[in-house]
Amino acid sequence: MQQLWPGVVAEPDLIDLYRTPPGPWLRLNFVSSLDGAGHVDGRSAPLSGPADKRVFGVLRMLCDALVVGAGTVREEGYHALRLDADRRAWRGANGLREYPTLVIVSGRLDLDPGQDALAGAPVRPIVLTRAGADPGRLADVAEIITVGDGEVDLAAGIAALRERGFAHLLSEGGPRLFGSLTAAGLVDELCLTLSPLLAGPGAGRITDGPPLAAPERLTLRHVLMDEGLLFLRHAR
Repeated sequence: MQQLWPGVVAEPDLIDLYRTPPGPWLRLNFVSSLDGAGHVDGRSAPLSGPADKRVFGVLRMLCDALVVGAGTVREEGYHALRLDADRRAWRGANGLREYPTLVIVSGRLDLDPGQDALAGAPVRPIVLTRAGADPGRLADVAEIITVGDGEVDLAAGIAALRERGFAHLLSEGGPRLFGSLTAAGLVDELCLTLSPLLAGPGAGRITDGPPLAAPERLTLRHVLMDEGLLFLRHAR
């Protein structure tokens, strides 16, 4: 276990701390208050801070594709998945495509094709959905992949992404997607930012959805701290 206390962590060191092993890997990244809230007034931003945004940016830079639920895209006001020139250069030097691909999980396809996350994307996004959902104008701005009948089959969806060359996947939520990925046994790692904030009752947890067959134990890989925020990395 590594413990890095207050002080500046250079970008290369931060990248090394969050590198994933070779081969397929699915990482979750979430933030929570001290009392377990996943949001404040429906948004995760009040729980965050500059250091959290730094880690957030590094994790996006390291992934092949970013997987999020449709509700998170709407509620958090997602923008197109862009990276600055330095991070694009790093990806190119490390054998990655210039930009990660945005993947949205949506059973109802109730997404606005004009939202910047879709319409302004530097590479064509992917939407994982179920059979019978009508893509409508979404097909103009995204690749639609149908996996599952009554609901989205996440295992089949992740397999379809692997077939397209997306080995390292990052998920930023929401809670239903977190819980469903966990229940399906697809999660390899959780990066959790613990905010020094008591949000009070009312806000939901960072995970929801189907129950697990049994609790799953992960190993603590490192702990970082910056201005009261704790950054925990647990993995298989």
